[in-house]
Amino acid sequence: MSSSTTTFNDVFRSSFVEGFNGAAPDIKNILLTMAVTLLIALYIFFVYRLMTRKTFYSKNFNISLSMLTIITAAVILAVQSSIVISLGMVGALSIVRFRTAIKDPLDLIFLFWSIGTGIICGAGLAQMAILTSIIITAGLYFLDLIPVAKAPMLLVLNSQNTEVEDSVMEVVKKYCSANNIKSRNLTMGRLDMIIEVRVKDQSGLVREVAAIDGITTASLLSHDGEVTF
Repeated sequence: MSSSTTTFNDVFRSSFVEGFNGAAPDIKNILLTMAVTLLIALYIFFVYRLMTRKTFYSKNFNISLSMLTIITAAVILAVQSSIVISLGMVGALSIVRFRTAIKDPLDLIFLFWSIGTGIICGAGLAQMAILTSIIITAGLYFLDLIPVAKAPMLLVLNSQNTEVEDSVMEVVKKYCSANNIKSRNLTMGRLDMIIEVRVKDQSGLVREVAAIDGITTASLLSHDGEVTF
């Protein structure tokens, strides 16, 4: 009984290990894979440089994207040859911690693009990596062409007359295509209001609101918050 059990365990262990022990890639396949990966990594480098020309650009982060693609491809090539190497890679990478904050959500796309390209190229699917890169580039380009709605402005009013709200809103509706009262504060005979407005004639709006009896200050401010209408 014991001999039978031992024989079964040996066979199972041998089959399990042999199933994950693939042939090591030859030097020709390694060079070809790394060459294709390098070309796509350079392509990602230039696409990232062009896409971030209007925002914050970090050359160090861009270089990291390219090198990350090559490193990932090398890791995938290495783990294909042996389960021992793959388990060692998992153990080694599990202790790595990244604490650098992502400044732009678009950076996440390029980060996963680089890692995904390295994995795909390392698995020997260069055509898929090239096709994926073309689709991602086209998607980024066309989505970037979609116009963004202009953020509304904030009309900040201070008044010593608490009954001016109706007069103010009449002027606001005259000059603004949309408006939304964000804040209304009434204290000790004073009225403070903040109105989110979408207006073309900014100077005309401010002049006419400031001319209302009781208004002490009228300010029109831009902001980078979310658009609510």
